[in-house]
Amino acid sequence: MVVELISVGTELLLGNIVNTNAAYLAEQCANCGLSCFYQTVVGDNEERLQETVKAGLKRSDILILTGGLGPTDDDLTKEVVTKAMKKKLVEDEKAREMIQTYFDNRGMEITENNWKQAMVPEGAIVMYNNNGTAPGLIVESGEKCAILLPGPPNEMKPMFEEYVKDYLKKKNPEVIVSTTVKLCGIGESKVADMIQDMLDNQSNPTIAPYAKTGEVHLRVTAKAADEKSANKLIKPVVKQLKTRLAEYIYTTDENTTLENAIVDLLVANKLTVSTVESCTGGMIAARLINVPGVSDVFKMGHITYSNKAKKKILGVKKRTLEKHTAVSAEVAQEMVKGVEMVSKADVCVSVTGLAGPDGGTAKKPVGLVYIACSVKGNVTVQEYHFNGNRAKIRENATASALTLMRKCILEYMTETAFMK
Repeated sequence: MVVELISVGTELLLGNIVNTNAAYLAEQCANCGLSCFYQTVVGDNEERLQETVKAGLKRSDILILTGGLGPTDDDLTKEVVTKAMKKKLVEDEKAREMIQTYFDNRGMEITENNWKQAMVPEGAIVMYNNNGTAPGLIVESGEKCAILLPGPPNEMKPMFEEYVKDYLKKKNPEVIVSTTVKLCGIGESKVADMIQDMLDNQSNPTIAPYAKTGEVHLRVTAKAADEKSANKLIKPVVKQLKTRLAEYIYTTDENTTLENAIVDLLVANKLTVSTVESCTGGMIAARLINVPGVSDVFKMGHITYSNKAKKKILGVKKRTLEKHTAVSAEVAQEMVKGVEMVSKADVCVSVTGLAGPDGGTAKKPVGLVYIACSVKGNVTVQEYHFNGNRAKIRENATASALTLMRKCILEYMTETAFMK
């Protein structure tokens, strides 16, 4: 079955409120096995809302509308849907009682327009609101269905969980299950090239590549009668992806981040880690420290932004800075050796670069970053050129440092295993 999401509210169009409802509902509908081809945001305008609802009823089986159920004149969702589905409004006694109780409990006076919220389309399934005054509604007409939910997320989500989820599962017994294959150290175009035949021949399951900062994720999605059958379809596809992209895959667990995977590697191999950062200003350390259990392996993190700090804390040589400048492979190497000596950590990483927007030259442009990683004294230094604004360059540098760290740890593990 096909579901369509319609978010109602001029404040959404103006960007005053971020539309988190649509993201939540899209994920929930996918979990219920529904296909979503359209999402629309429409303002509090009766004519445009009528057009949107009519178009949705023509092309989709189920409409889910959020917002526009309030007591004011510009709250039009219920009235428009009722008219479009050829119903009439009647008062729901329980809804009226709940509105009365809501105001009484808060010592507030009820204005006449609040009783508008007790009016419901005749024959509708009323979803009583325990977190606000506007009841939700499920309105059926022939093969079509419109589900009306309040706009505030703290009202919408509990109502969806209590009423809508089971309703949708009964309407559509199929399920959609996804597994995410997460990669680092490779670009989206290279990934697509390596699995192009799989992308060309996909049907069920499907493979959807999408880029994250410093990463590529492949979402493998299957539709089946139940979760077990869907996972059975997904398993051979994931296995094939692992065969082709093995060295770049760091997890197939949706909840595992790159920093999670790195900390797991450190813990499993009893390795400690320290960081020293210039242009990233502590972002690498922050991502690592965000992982529960990192205290077992993280020793220290330094931010040596000035040349003076690089010399005093890390022992970077004055002549190295004068000859090569702070943004150089040579300084990155001395920084990582310095933090290794100070912290005695097994794995150390350093970053130095030009995040901009000023300070670049023809030889050393904004976006030039050097990252060094040392594992048990073996140092690797990489040069990177990032585009974008200051924030984007710093985010990319952070992701690249984590990726280089993972690569160097894996190489160390391979060499250690070979020596044994």
